[in-house]
Amino acid sequence: MTDRQNRFLEGPINKVLISLAVPIILTNILQSAYQLTDAFWVGRLGASEVAAVSVSMPVTFLVIALGSGLAMAGATLSAQYMGAGRRDKVNHVAAQTMLMVAVTSAVLGFTGYLLSPYFLTLLGVSEKVYDDALKFMHVSFIGVIFVFLFAMFQSLMRGIGQIKIPLMIVFGTVILNFFLDPLFIFGLGSFEGLGVMGAALATLVTQSIAAILGLTVFMRGRHGIQLEWHHFKPDFAYIKRAFFLGVPGSVELSARALGMIILSFLVASFGTVTIASYGVGSNLLQFVMIPAMGLSMAVSTLVGQNIGANQIERAEKITLLGTLWGFLGLTVIGIVFYVFAPHLIAVFIPDDPEVIQEGAHFLRTMCLTWGGIGVQLCVVSAFRASGNMQNAMMVALVSQWMVQFPLAYVLSKHTALQDDGIWWSFAVTNVVVAIFAFCWFKRGTWKKTRLTEEEQQIVHITDEALIEKGNQ
Repeated sequence: MTDRQNRFLEGPINKVLISLAVPIILTNILQSAYQLTDAFWVGRLGASEVAAVSVSMPVTFLVIALGSGLAMAGATLSAQYMGAGRRDKVNHVAAQTMLMVAVTSAVLGFTGYLLSPYFLTLLGVSEKVYDDALKFMHVSFIGVIFVFLFAMFQSLMRGIGQIKIPLMIVFGTVILNFFLDPLFIFGLGSFEGLGVMGAALATLVTQSIAAILGLTVFMRGRHGIQLEWHHFKPDFAYIKRAFFLGVPGSVELSARALGMIILSFLVASFGTVTIASYGVGSNLLQFVMIPAMGLSMAVSTLVGQNIGANQIERAEKITLLGTLWGFLGLTVIGIVFYVFAPHLIAVFIPDDPEVIQEGAHFLRTMCLTWGGIGVQLCVVSAFRASGNMQNAMMVALVSQWMVQFPLAYVLSKHTALQDDGIWWSFAVTNVVVAIFAFCWFKRGTWKKTRLTEEEQQIVHITDEALIEKGNQ
């Protein structure tokens, strides 16, 4: 057992959680810089160019979400096999998952590329925005394979507890993207800029570099996973298993993405001030989600490895401590945001008092319930890490389709609350879904799932047969 694994399976839980969560949070912050960099430079082109990027992003995210369940399956299996001490299975899982991701992303990217014009027509994009949006979407779909491969690299490395290498790669590519964006967008010297398409192309270049570096790390085998070319021979039994394990994860992420798109249509029905307030408030919420996601990913790694090592009670304790930290941490952040709400909104829209007032109201309505988000994310990550992808999927479906959207629609369209009803749907959902997820977790049914158990039984039977043969 390596020192790192020893810490994960036997070390102080709080200390290990922090040591894992901090680098993951830093990585997530750096990755969000991709969108911020694009927004910064594209914003200098004009409003129609910004609209072209804005209308393209939800569609590409939805397509990526469809294939992301495979990354969840690979990370879960690699974590459990690492905890069980099965390095051979970790390598096998990594290679087969990378193979599946490459094929799946190529199919999704090609399909998305062909359907891009129909997506934009369905969204009712104006002629002024259409051409730039189509170019941006086409380049984005070409780059989907690299986005998937690097995301898979991150998931597998996180599954075995190695988080520093992905952080270093993301740091380097974010810096490169910051310089490539203005070069490709505006041009330099005799090279004419490509406008909005240049932003997508800059991301394509940096993501392809990140994916190649990730594969190189795997092939060299110095950081916990050692891949060789023969590992990539298709194992259809594993592929089938991982596919059905990952499908609920894809449904979960797709349901969340689609739910937010539909909620955006509801928001748009209340006019410009409501749209702007929702946009700024949502951006701030996404920023708050970064540390919460980092903590939940750390919980997922530790729970997966401890379940693989058959330390179920320790896995439960890790989840409970994670939910406690998530609840307290996001509650404190929520209090700070409540106090400074108008100032935070004014950072994004400094010259519109009406939006500042309404945006601050939105923020204050939901921010004191953010602790519930911390609880949800940590419980869902434990479900995924244990292999109970259906549980995580159900939490997402309940959250988006049984609580938030119906509540937002009824309160905003059928009560005197109007757009306040949308704001209150966030607060109520955070509390209700947190209670629902935590109660489901405490039932303990997730403890009965252990994805490595079949292989462990085979090894145990083989060992007994060898001992028996040796005694004869």
